[in-house]
Amino acid sequence: MSQMRSVVAIQAGQPASDGAGVRLTRVIGGAGIERFDPFLMFDEFGSDNPDDYIAGFPPHPHRGFETITYMLAGRMRHEDHLGNVGLLESGGVQWMTAARGIIHSEMPEQEEGLLRGFQLWLNLPSQDKLGVPGYRDIAASEIPRLTTAGGVQVVVIAGQFDDGQVRQTGAVQRPHTEPQLFDLHLPAGGQVAPRVPDGHRALLYVYEGELELPGVIAKTVSAGRLVRLSDEGQLQLSSSKGARVLLIAGKPLGEPIVQYGPFVMNSREEIEQALRDYRDGVLA
Repeated sequence: MSQMRSVVAIQAGQPASDGAGVRLTRVIGGAGIERFDPFLMFDEFGSDNPDDYIAGFPPHPHRGFETITYMLAGRMRHEDHLGNVGLLESGGVQWMTAARGIIHSEMPEQEEGLLRGFQLWLNLPSQDKLGVPGYRDIAASEIPRLTTAGGVQVVVIAGQFDDGQVRQTGAVQRPHTEPQLFDLHLPAGGQVAPRVPDGHRALLYVYEGELELPGVIAKTVSAGRLVRLSDEGQLQLSSSKGARVLLIAGKPLGEPIVQYGPFVMNSREEIEQALRDYRDGVLA
């Protein structure tokens, strides 16, 4: 019988505030981010109280990584100093490559109602950290979706979904880190076995319902918890009551990570240069 990926750790997200006071749950971020290489930060935001999100994220800089924003509900407007303008709506994704520098804002395009989604930071290899920045809005209609033989609905945002029976290439493919980002909707009694290459970091974030872990007897993971799995073996997910889960996987870069706020580089000297460039108005 093939080896199954084992559970390395389970952790709950922590309440946090970012931007101009947006309330969110920080799942990955801060000390020890090397454990999640190539992922640097992961936030969940969700509220139907405008006071929790209306101030949004006014103009701020980034350098050295990519941001992926996946919207479940609501509308956010993106603007940046390169002239890009985009509207992120329910089911859509914003994929931004900060590279050598982007100054952008993300502001709610609504004054009431539910705003819910996720933002993931994906590291760039040292050779690309000062490359050309880029931005892409991906509407919900452009993101492939499928239903497995077992009735599990899959939104294939990045990478390639393959369970041995059906294969689907996602909306985004990235070199070096080779990310896989799937939104899995498991019905009650549902099972799914997505293939993740050996050596890739594999994370599961349960955002609704309960998930049964592979190889762990009578162990369930409830909503709001992140599971880090071992880097080798197969993956088998199931849910007796139903669950919605993000599968986040990627190839670790194994490079030094030095972060100062919105800048992620490989050395303290590069961070200091980023601060000087931002101060002098030459970030990009």
